[in-house]
Formats: sequence, structure tokens, C-alpha cells
Amino acid sequence: MKLHTFKGGIHPREMKELSEKCPITPCMPKSKTVTIPVTMGGAPNTPLVNVGDQVAKGQIIANGDKFMNCPVHSSVAGTVKKITKCLVTGGQEVPCIVIQADEDRAQETAYMEALDPFTCEVEEALKRVRDAGIVGMGGASFPCHVKLNVPKDKEVSYVLVNAAECEPYLTCDQRTMEETPEKVVDGLAIVLRLTGARGIIALEDNKKYLKPILEEEIYKQGYADDMSVFLVKTKYPQGSEKFIVSACLNVEIPSGKLPADAGAVICNVGTVCAISEAFRLGKPLIERTLTISGGAVSKPCNIRVPVGTLISDLVPEVFEVSDSCAKIISGGPMMGFSMASYDFPVQKGTSGVTFLTEKETTILEEDPCISCGSCVKTCAMRLSPVLIKRELEAGNIEKAKRFGLMDCIECGCCAFICPSHVKLVQRIRQGKGLVRAQMAAERAKKEAEARSAQSKTAQVQGAEAQTAGKSPAESQTGSAAAVKKEEAK
Repeated sequence: MKLHTFKGGIHPREMKELSEKCPITPCMPKSKTVTIPVTMGGAPNTPLVNVGDQVAKGQIIANGDKFMNCPVHSSVAGTVKKITKCLVTGGQEVPCIVIQADEDRAQETAYMEALDPFTCEVEEALKRVRDAGIVGMGGASFPCHVKLNVPKDKEVSYVLVNAAECEPYLTCDQRTMEETPEKVVDGLAIVLRLTGARGIIALEDNKKYLKPILEEEIYKQGYADDMSVFLVKTKYPQGSEKFIVSACLNVEIPSGKLPADAGAVICNVGTVCAISEAFRLGKPLIERTLTISGGAVSKPCNIRVPVGTLISDLVPEVFEVSDSCAKIISGGPMMGFSMASYDFPVQKGTSGVTFLTEKETTILEEDPCISCGSCVKTCAMRLSPVLIKRELEAGNIEKAKRFGLMDCIECGCCAFICPSHVKLVQRIRQGKGLVRAQMAAERAKKEAEARSAQSKTAQVQGAEAQTAGKSPAESQTGSAAAVKKEEAK
């Protein structure tokens, strides 16, 4: 059987055995309180509720009017207790809406009406995806309605369901495919209808037992001619969108471009399931399935909780953390974010939380780089991490960009393989931050210059109007008429 793969990559210990046999269990925070970030993907939202308001489960509580806005819904029925800044994944403090659930109103919902995805207009279907607040659930949290609204100048031939789940320890997607394959297939079929493409479910071969399960469901729902299951080689970072496209379609996403530029749209397993629920049940994205695992967890598990559940609010009722815990990671150990504590909320893109012991993690001091080239050989993006690092340390941002600074996907392969334990990913993230800060400063400068130019133009027009005995408004009207007359000539 042919296994699709890509060049480069690494083979860290998978550690899937800790939780892959654990069924997904619904759980509620012990305090019956959720802390929901106002924005979880897309443009910044504005709260639509106030302290003291009563909200229903599924009610929109934050939104915006820009195309990139993705609404946020209440994951419980209850009362808004406060709106404050809280620590989230990545170490940032962001505005959050804290809601106390009311058990007497637990069944009170504000779901949408069910909508047939195969008879409604495409525009109406895209609106349903947006209204449901669906974002990419693989971690990036990109608004799904934007991704599925393929530009007219791009031709998408394939929709790939990223079922690789290559991060060590994490098994929530694996359990989702095993327990609810009908949602995976239905959600993919809806996406195919919106894009007019063919579907591929890309599955790592360490989960090949799922292939016949998915294929049976595809046949059962009548999509044998529209979608198929590809086995890809178990290798990290197989789940990155660039490598899923490379492995399954044998094409590369151009530097700085999106999968659509290579003729593909990529969705996570959780995302297509959320799309299915949004149409069939009218249910917005208010719950998240995630894996709790690691050597410091007494009972690794796969759970489904309301969005906004504090991880600390699940201890010790759902799982216990031993004193041997040396590191807490939101996500998997390769691309996740190290957290100071587990007092942070589950977001739409939270795929798991990993509690590692000292034996499982590498808390080591850096040694000087020995220029061995291991990071270059390992980099699946074909970059030179060591050269990017050197240019950043020398303050040569432009040279670092030429060596591929902004193309790095921060998968961590280079740091994993480095014999000197150089924190390459951290250096690159800092470098990207500098580039983004420069870009923001340049935008602000241009906007200030534009405002200044407009102000000067208004002053000149006002002076000319006074000289001619006209009001500024009359002067502007005359100027506009002159311009139109000149264009007509």
C-alpha cells in the first residue's frame, strides 16, 4: 500500500497509547463558570452583553461587522458575572466574558434553525458557517467562512481533511473519527458542496484501522465517487497544511501563499464535525473536544467541554496532576505553548493540554551552536534555521527574511534535533515579532501621513473658499465638478 509523505521531518515518541483508548467524555467545570475570550480567531470582536445580562446557550455574546469577524457564543445558559482580561494560551491577557451557568436554565438554547446544506444557496450556507462561529480547530483558528469563500480567480480541486494528528500525545481527532465517522463524512460533504471540489481524508498510518471505518461510512452515505481516504506516513510535522498538500497532491504551496493557491482547501476533523452540527442541529461552535495527557496525569483522557472552561476547573474531578509535573503545555509538546499554570480557558482551537514530567521534557541549558547542519537536514520547509538565527542575533532582519524567516511554520523539528539544545523556534518567533512590529509601524506612519495630507487639503480648500467668498462645502463641490468635467474630456 502506497504511503504518501514529504521530505524531511522527525519521528518523536508518539505517546498516543496513553489516551487513544479513552472514549470522549462530556464534562462540566466544577464551578459551573466559563471564561470565554471575546475573540477566538479573525478580526477583534466587541462584547454584545453587559454584566448582569442573562444569556442562553448558543447566544451570540461578541461579534463585529468586518468580513474577518467570527462571532463568539455563550457555551452555557446563565448570567454574565464580569467582563475582564484573563490569561489565555500564548501567555497573553485578552478580554473575556465570564458567565455563571444556571442549572435551572441548562436546557435554554438560542440555536439556529436546521438548514439543508444541499438545497440552500451557497451564500446562505457560507452565512450559516459564519453565524455558527466556526474557525479552524487545528490551532490556527482561521475563520472558516473566509476559507470556504474561495476567490473567483482561484480554482480549488480538492478539500483535504487533516486527520494526521501528528502531535505526540494528542488523540482527540482519532477518537472523534472512531466514535462519530458519520459527522466527519457529512461535514466534508457539505464543504465539497460549497467548493465544488473532491474530498480526501488524510490519515497517518499509525491510525490505519480507521480507514475501513471511514470508507464504510463514505459508501453508506453515497459519496464513494466524491471522497476517499489516503494513508500518509507517520512522521512529524505531517499535519502541517504544506505537507498534507505535498503528500496527498504532490504539489507545493508557494512561499507566502495559501493552500488555495495550490488548488486545495484544508479543514481539521473537528472543523468538519462542527460544520455538520451547524447545519443539522443549528448548533454554533460552543463545545471543544480535547486530550488531557502526559506522564504527570494520573488518568489521561479525551473530554468534551464548554468553550471557556478553565483547565484548573477540571481538577481533580476529571483528572489529577502529580507533583512530578515539570511543564504544562497548551496543545502538544512540539507546537504547543508552555503555560505557567493550568488556570487558562479552553478555546475553539485548544486541541489538548499536556502535563510533562522532567523525563518527558527537555529543560536544558543552551550550548554554543557547533554548525553541524542537523537543523538544515531536518527542516521540512527546506530552510536554514541556523543562518536565520545568526542574522537575527546580528540584527540583520532583512537577511533573516531572505533566509526564510517568515516561511518558518515553527514546527520545532530544528530545536528537537539540535545537539546543542539551541532554542531556535523561540528565536524565530521573536524575529517574526520584530518584523510584524516594523510592518505595523510602517502602516501607522502611512496612515498618519494620509491624515496629515487630508488635513492640509481641507485647510487649502477652506482658504480658497474664503478668498472666493464661498463656503468650504461649496468649494469642495466645485472642485469635484471640475474633476468630473476634466475626466469627461
